[in-house]
Amino acid sequence: MKFLGYYLSVINFLTWVTYGLDKGRARSGKWRIPERTLLLLSLAGGSLGALAAMLMFRHKTKKAKFVVGVPVMFVVHCVILAVVAVKLLQG
Repeated sequence: MKFLGYYLSVINFLTWVTYGLDKGRARSGKWRIPERTLLLLSLAGGSLGALAAMLMFRHKTKKAKFVVGVPVMFVVHCVILAVVAVKLLQG
């Protein structure tokens, strides 16, 4: 469980930073991070970081696949974590 906590901390921070970098690049007209990469980071466990970045940076908030997809991933991740926690507590 300790490893899972470390993993989620790192992936969410990495996702948040990546969304922030992409927003900065969007403003300055530079090369962008592919949407697929942003969504894969969210899917890999970084949905909380993605949600935080979307709100903080106002990034990808007009794209349906982000506005719907990222919160759905977050809910699914929460359910998975709850199931894992219950299983661990039951022994």
